[in-house]
Amino acid sequence: MEEEVLTGSAEPAVDSALGADATDEYASIREHFEGGLALSDEETDKVADLAVAYLRELLSFFGETSCSIDEYDGDNGDLILDVNGGDLAVLIGRHGRTLDALQMVLTSLMSSKLKFYYPITVDIESYKSRRKSKVQRLARSAAQRAKKQGRVALSPMNAYERRLVHLALMDDLEVSTYSEGEDPNRRVVITAVR
Repeated sequence: MEEEVLTGSAEPAVDSALGADATDEYASIREHFEGGLALSDEETDKVADLAVAYLRELLSFFGETSCSIDEYDGDNGDLILDVNGGDLAVLIGRHGRTLDALQMVLTSLMSSKLKFYYPITVDIESYKSRRKSKVQRLARSAAQRAKKQGRVALSPMNAYERRLVHLALMDDLEVSTYSEGEDPNRRVVITAVR
């Protein structure tokens, strides 16, 4: 039985398109970002171009080569990449878990190349936007129930969705929120303030 050994970079198209070499072409961007300075449009575009190139490479492993990727700035200074077109449901997965994993892989690739963490959100056909609205509505509804019943425990959620619940109810002085349990069964509990 012969064993096939693969050598070379897993992202040759990305490396060649981005001109990978021994110099650190992202050093000045890193200095600005870590120094708390706003990145110039040119610097932001350079980071976005790298992220899109990596994301296209990752999507190609799933046979998705004709997707469009919209890029825009998020509310918290993150880069949002919204993928549209093709048969993308498999990339969302159950409760967005596959999408979260795809985002983690992209973020890891970016951190490795840039040598610093740059916040990137990957969304597929605005799934995360729709899910965010749904979680916020759920939080407000559960808060109303908690005001009547005293305590409501939500279903287990990932860290991002738990944070959305806490933020959605932060200004409601009639309830308090906290998380309990261990991942993956960690949940938000909403209690009435008496």
